[in-house]
Amino acid sequence: MTTKTIKDMLGRSSLTPVHEATSLLLDQLKKIRREITTCSLPDALDRVLAIDILSPEDLPAYPRSTMDGFAVRAADTFGASSSMPCYLEIDGEVAMGQMPQGEVTQGKCFRIATGGLLPKGSDAVMMFEHTIPIDGKMLEIVKSVGVGTSLINTGEDIEKNAPALPKGHLLRPQDLGLLAGLGIAEVEVFARPKVGILSTGDEIVPWLESPPPGKIRDINGVTLTALCKRLGAEVTDYGIVSDNEDIFFATVKRATEENNVVLFSGGSSVGMRDLGERVIEKLGSPGILVHGVALKPGKPIIIGLTNNTAIFGLPGHPVSAMVCFEFFVNPALRSFRGLAAITHEAKPTISATLDRNINSAAGRLDLVRVQLQARDNAQPLAIPVLGKSGSISTLSRAHGYFLIPEDAQGVHENTTVKVHLLQ
Repeated sequence: MTTKTIKDMLGRSSLTPVHEATSLLLDQLKKIRREITTCSLPDALDRVLAIDILSPEDLPAYPRSTMDGFAVRAADTFGASSSMPCYLEIDGEVAMGQMPQGEVTQGKCFRIATGGLLPKGSDAVMMFEHTIPIDGKMLEIVKSVGVGTSLINTGEDIEKNAPALPKGHLLRPQDLGLLAGLGIAEVEVFARPKVGILSTGDEIVPWLESPPPGKIRDINGVTLTALCKRLGAEVTDYGIVSDNEDIFFATVKRATEENNVVLFSGGSSVGMRDLGERVIEKLGSPGILVHGVALKPGKPIIIGLTNNTAIFGLPGHPVSAMVCFEFFVNPALRSFRGLAAITHEAKPTISATLDRNINSAAGRLDLVRVQLQARDNAQPLAIPVLGKSGSISTLSRAHGYFLIPEDAQGVHENTTVKVHLLQ
């Protein structure tokens, strides 16, 4: 992979459109083999299947009642109504958790509870509500039923050897229930991606400390860790690393050897202390994929790859760092998890009406944070949350964002916009 040779006046590669940068990254990640591990079913929530699962048996294994009532032969109830009932003899009872004893023959029925196994000879269940007891042995039927009424047949939930869950499926609670019902105790899943996070800059202090003049707390370390954990990653915090190139390189090198993804923030802006580009180049091929994207906020991101580890040099400003995470790190982590790498274009949106004009510069993708205000008999109002990329409170106050495409120079008031919700 060759890097761009066109440089701007500051020595940075020319800006890459967001969609092109994302495609380039994901194409490279597809070549990396994912690690597979075995996981017990109770621990498999939110893991991603590494193989297709076929049903090892019929579910249910036997026909079962889905109502409290009586197991009957449907033909014995044909024509029954409140004005012209039919009569059946109660000839037995199905004990829960046991195979039925005996057989339902013509003119007879068995008492059965929800979940009880259907006795031989019966093909429907008559609900209690449609019966009138005459005595302990005789039952009046006031409604007819068809074959299969109020029961679930063998394999009706899922048949033996039928596809149960596909490779790449994110396991939800209901999926664990299905696998439990099939007696599957362990599943093969993709290993959780390992992410190393470090913050750069001699002006950064740990977030628990009171910063002296000229220093700021490390916001990005906490924020990026939370974002990664939400996506099921295992995170290692490498702390705050000095701008000294030797120290920074040694730490990043160790992180790339121990993780699938490495995030560092603060070293991607252009300037005398920009170490990100030099460090990624020193780590080896394919090296830098993207340095700078046509995105606001988030322009100065660096995306690189060394061996099988993706490296992201994120902007130091918290909002820019989170925007770059949303657009690039999120789909990369999904790819490492074995999931389809959903980009921002494919994520669900809701429609809202913009409450003011917003200007934009052509040639870049602009992300505008908004609050949503519900309205009676109208779609929500999208109210821009304005602020600089260093103002983390703008994201805390925002419910979502909309995008102004590269070929537009703004959006007018009362325009309908598609708002991507922030979780």
